[in-house]
Amino acid sequence: MTPTPPNLPPEDPVRNHSFDGIQEYDKRLPNWWLMTLYVSIIFWVGYWAYYEWLHVGPSNSQRVEAALSQIEATKLANAPAVDDPNLWKMSRNPVFVEAGKATFVSNCVPCHLASMRGKSELATAIGPDLTDTKWIHGGKPTEIYDTITKGVLVKGMPTWGPVLGAKKITEVSAYILSKHNEGEPIELDPTALATAPPPVK
Repeated sequence: MTPTPPNLPPEDPVRNHSFDGIQEYDKRLPNWWLMTLYVSIIFWVGYWAYYEWLHVGPSNSQRVEAALSQIEATKLANAPAVDDPNLWKMSRNPVFVEAGKATFVSNCVPCHLASMRGKSELATAIGPDLTDTKWIHGGKPTEIYDTITKGVLVKGMPTWGPVLGAKKITEVSAYILSKHNEGEPIELDPTALATAPPPVK
């Protein structure tokens, strides 16, 4: 008895071209393969638009600079001493400056204002201008650090050392110094010391 051949599906058509005697079927690509291709194209267009066309995402050089700033910030944070050179370096590091700005905004703005200009901008402000070159208790980096740490109770400035800690005070000092240039003239204003403190309500 002759076996019945199985019901095989009809063969796909063969394409007309031939390479080295090899021909290929004219088959449709599988859906999963096509979907992968289309998703990849959509992802590429979005990626290119985000980074190259709209410039929303950071560029390669910006990512490298951010990484180097983070490394430098870690090294400075582990420095053995808080001195003028290290505080100036911190004031040029965006990691320290951004952290110091956040602490300044949450603690110092009521007296010195967000602009850091204090009485120079608003007559009713309590704190002095931190952006000019006139200083009451010294404008060197370590003097600024000490003033924040110890406070000036007679002028209404609390002792921030126990409240903020050394790390945050260092960051606030770096933020204040970021508005200044190393080597700029420092003018002491002794007359401000004699000014009566604001009334405490």
